[in-house]
Amino acid sequence: MSIPLSVLDLAPVPAGTPSSQAIRRTVDLAQLAERLGFVRYWFAEHHGMPSVASSAPEILIGHIAAATHRLRIGSGGIMLPNHTPLKVAEIFRTLAALYPDRIDLGLGRAPGSDQNASRALRASDGHDFAAQLSDLLAFTGQIQFSDRHPFRNVVAVPDDVPLPPIWILGSSGASARMAGGAGMGYSFASHFSEAPAGPAFRAYRDSFEPSPQFPAPHTILGVAVVCADTEEEASHLATTMDLAWLRIGRGEFLPLPSPQEAQAYPYTEFERRAVAEYRRRTVIGTPGVVRARIEAMARDSGADEVMVVSNLHGHAERLRSYELLAQVFS
Repeated sequence: MSIPLSVLDLAPVPAGTPSSQAIRRTVDLAQLAERLGFVRYWFAEHHGMPSVASSAPEILIGHIAAATHRLRIGSGGIMLPNHTPLKVAEIFRTLAALYPDRIDLGLGRAPGSDQNASRALRASDGHDFAAQLSDLLAFTGQIQFSDRHPFRNVVAVPDDVPLPPIWILGSSGASARMAGGAGMGYSFASHFSEAPAGPAFRAYRDSFEPSPQFPAPHTILGVAVVCADTEEEASHLATTMDLAWLRIGRGEFLPLPSPQEAQAYPYTEFERRAVAEYRRRTVIGTPGVVRARIEAMARDSGADEVMVVSNLHGHAERLRSYELLAQVFS
């Protein structure tokens, strides 16, 4: 089985590394991903988290698009409750004008932040995602505002380029039928969701209506991966996210701990069980082991593409994880 691979980048911030340096390092991974044959490179949107530097994905998209030549660059995603639809339309039409046929627009309904950060930047209450999506499409002429709509004469400029292909992001399946009925792509975040992707993908395909951007349905499975030359090294590197996820569960968004810090942490028995549960959602191992598990996940869910996120403390180890993955799938 051969399946296309892509990259999801959160611009992770390791302990001891300035967040500005974590942002600049995105170029290293993007250019490596292009050389290795990855299909897409998407940035997540998160706010108020010292462990994540991708607070402005639209800026990073333009930066990486300028530093690469073939990769599709996009958002995974823009959290629509944090933005006005007109501004999203303007930003992504501008990116599409600058980098034709290379930009993707992934949209999510979650805030990508804790409650305080969400209140600090929120453009909506998050309960009107469908209405926001309709406004976004109407600003670019894909659907029509009603004759009485106050925005009916507003145009998103540049007005001579379409919006990039739109992908709806999900982690529970709630948006699957919306994406299918609208003729959009659909991506499921298995890297943090406890829900299985298969039912969501089936709901998406069952409701799919072809569109100019998506004549056929297309699904992407998000997978967390730690790949290394040996099982021992992979397990060692994965301890970074063991402790990071434990802290996130407590509302602590600290920079990514080193494996040494994570291994020195005094886990309680309850915490060890929580870590074991997280590891069941993560693909950890040597290239052969990782490939076999990714292929099984793609086959079981019906994914057309796999998008890999590897949040490791060491920059070189993170690059190596993607390199090994690409080699074993080539």
